[in-house]
Amino acid sequence: MTGPEFLALAVDLSFAIVMVSIAMGFYRIAKGPSFGDRVVALDMMTISIMGFCGLFAIFARDTAFLDVAIVLALIGFLTTLALARFAERRQRETREEEGDQ
Repeated sequence: MTGPEFLALAVDLSFAIVMVSIAMGFYRIAKGPSFGDRVVALDMMTISIMGFCGLFAIFARDTAFLDVAIVLALIGFLTTLALARFAERRQRETREEEGDQ
């Protein structure tokens, strides 16, 4: 097996693994019993999609997809921060309501 053949096999196998990871994330978002589970699944899916962009950059031999991965990383980070703040605020309001009773 030559180097290019091995790279093609590795990229194909990696695409399959990333797709399974994204499917598992979709399942956890749909099924997840708590808000925290859904946030973690969304973050995992963002990372998996970034990996997909990196793999596609290797497959297509085009570095433009790496820029897409960087933008996804920034958006994913900001989304995680916003959802964490939302969860904290919701938890604080719940504690205050319990304290009033």
